[in-house]
Amino acid sequence: MSTTIFAYEFRTRLRSVVTWALALAVLIAVYTALFPSFAEEAELMKQLLANFPPELLAAFGMTDLDLTTVMGFFSLVFLFVQVGLAVQAAHYGFDLVSVEEREMTADFLLTKPVTRTQILTAKLAAALAGLALTQAVMWGASFGFVNLFREGRPYEPEVMALILAGLIPFQLFFLMVGVVVSLLVRRVRSVTFYALALALGMYLLSAFSDITGDVKLENLTPFKHFDATYVVQHGGYDLSLVAISVVVIILATIGSYRLYRRRDIPTAA
Repeated sequence: MSTTIFAYEFRTRLRSVVTWALALAVLIAVYTALFPSFAEEAELMKQLLANFPPELLAAFGMTDLDLTTVMGFFSLVFLFVQVGLAVQAAHYGFDLVSVEEREMTADFLLTKPVTRTQILTAKLAAALAGLALTQAVMWGASFGFVNLFREGRPYEPEVMALILAGLIPFQLFFLMVGVVVSLLVRRVRSVTFYALALALGMYLLSAFSDITGDVKLENLTPFKHFDATYVVQHGGYDLSLVAISVVVIILATIGSYRLYRRRDIPTAA
């Protein structure tokens, strides 16, 4: 791995990492600050939710949640956090190797005394470091704000830790799928479009799974593989679904290296 490429890639992405981390931390703070109001008006909230269409509640993963408990409410907040983290990881994945092709600077990089494997490894390491920093902020914000606003109500910190630990393979899924897709298409002209399409597409599959009750859709989306509501109810993940994400990550990683080594990359000449 080239430490020079790693350092450059990390510095280039650092502002984006800080922006994502702070934005999602603020999201957690704003939503958890509302929890005391929800908990105090427990009966009113249940009556209010009962008036909503079941399909709407299912689309937002609220059918099996008790929003008057700390972990039930956090599960709802965590879903929105997951959407943001999915977009972030997918964006990094699609941008990882396509940026040189769009800016026609690939020839400058590839003429350096490093192999393509070393280049891709350094770029992936920088992206992973950025995601790790984001997740560290998510851990601190989640535990910090939940303890700040729960007003003495009990919760299971080990369950929250398990939910947050799922962010590692969750973001890896979107990162590596983004990389391999960017290498399969001829050129990624809009990273944002591809990232939003992948992240929101997977979220919609999860929502449709809840609305229609089609369990087959659960196999396709990491939003179901790492479902916070399931963890709260069962004290752990569905390992058969987690295994699907792990297999996809491994295959996408292997595929990314093979495709990048063989890719005919356009240059400015």
